[in-house]
Amino acid sequence: MNAPSSASPRHPPGSAPAPPLLAVEGLSQRYRLPRRHWLQPAPEVQALQDLSFTLPAGRSLGVVGESGSGKSTLARLVMALEAPSAGRVLFEGRDLHALGAQELQAARAGFQMVFQDPYGSLDPRRSVLQTVAEPLALLRGERHVADPALRRQRAAEALDAVGLRAADLDKYPHEFSGGQRQRIAIARALITRPRLIVADEPVSALDVSVQAQVLNLLLDLQDAFGLSYLFISHDLAVVEHLCDEVLVLQRGQVVERGTPQALFTAPQHPCTQQLLRAIPGVGPQSGPG
Repeated sequence: MNAPSSASPRHPPGSAPAPPLLAVEGLSQRYRLPRRHWLQPAPEVQALQDLSFTLPAGRSLGVVGESGSGKSTLARLVMALEAPSAGRVLFEGRDLHALGAQELQAARAGFQMVFQDPYGSLDPRRSVLQTVAEPLALLRGERHVADPALRRQRAAEALDAVGLRAADLDKYPHEFSGGQRQRIAIARALITRPRLIVADEPVSALDVSVQAQVLNLLLDLQDAFGLSYLFISHDLAVVEHLCDEVLVLQRGQVVERGTPQALFTAPQHPCTQQLLRAIPGVGPQSGPG
């Protein structure tokens, strides 16, 4: 991902430049495992180790790695769903894990998440309207929270943005295909008009043809709303389609980073080369030994 030029955006003389939309600083996470014997100390596993990166507004950062590399742990920490062992997650310059409960709830309107499974992430007992409009509760003090007509209007606008109809608001998840369900999940993430969307394997459960449609939708939404994506995947071919820069994780550490084009043409680390070999028809070049 190219760094913003020194001339854009411009800042008044003497003012500090605006912080990046998302900054991860020295992020580490350890999990304590069950004791094998009550006299022994509980073993620990290091899921993330000293991870740092920034994501400017309007850009996309891919995070790839094999199962167990720490990708989903990173997503949970960025979403402030759990606290890190060390390090900070700064959203628009504010340390999310230092905020109080009410401050964090209000801040969540600015960053939303799209999950992997479009079947499991939607409650089958809730209508599309109930599902899509639920995050509006984060917008404290706004009329959309209490006014049913305004909630329906905002939900209809979100559905329209993802290519569904207002008439779908009164339907239930079982009435939709997998790709349509993921569009509903994306609409739910969009309704608070966030600046950042964390997408954790959002197309891996979909057919290949539907994957392309959803990825193109995400690109269109980025252009329309100026979104930033933290896009987590095990598939380099998917992030190549969407992302400006890619981090390759192995055992909780960044082992390689660069543009998708650079990683495709000259991968340096064996982990990156292995991920490329998993893509049908792609034969990565070996980096220098």
